[in-house]
Amino acid sequence: MVPDKEFKPDATNLRAFRDALGRFATGVTLVTISGDNGPMGFVANSFAGLSLDPPLILWSPARSSSRFPYFASAAHFSVHILREDTKDWIARFGRHGAGFDGLQHRLTPEGSPVLNAALARFDCALHDTHDGGDHLIIIGRVLRCHSAQGVPLVFSQGSYGSFQQHP
Repeated sequence: MVPDKEFKPDATNLRAFRDALGRFATGVTLVTISGDNGPMGFVANSFAGLSLDPPLILWSPARSSSRFPYFASAAHFSVHILREDTKDWIARFGRHGAGFDGLQHRLTPEGSPVLNAALARFDCALHDTHDGGDHLIIIGRVLRCHSAQGVPLVFSQGSYGSFQQHP
């Protein structure tokens, strides 16, 4: 067993800081937009509900992503919460993945591409953005949402898995 560590996060221990953040299990989302060259997707685990009234969510793309400029300026987007059986979407929407090629999708009235296999989906209009260091905090006003049955895909400590309820 690794001993407990306490440290001040700074440039000398970014990996340790990242590992400590990884102790918090998150869901996995796919954010979609209509780009200049067609539909685009961005896998993110930096997602949270922000407000019930008005209905707001947030997510945070990394500024280092080649897709960052498209998502940072999108007026509308959809956030899909992934089910455990959609884990293959992570590679599909990664740096050299196939993206939407060969995937059936439809467009929201605002033009965002959406996929039916998500555990939940939030169709949003851009509400605001805020500086978040090496990420941008994007706040979306939820126009409509959809939810389905299933088990969520979970990310923790560098691995993907699923949620298991305790009796």
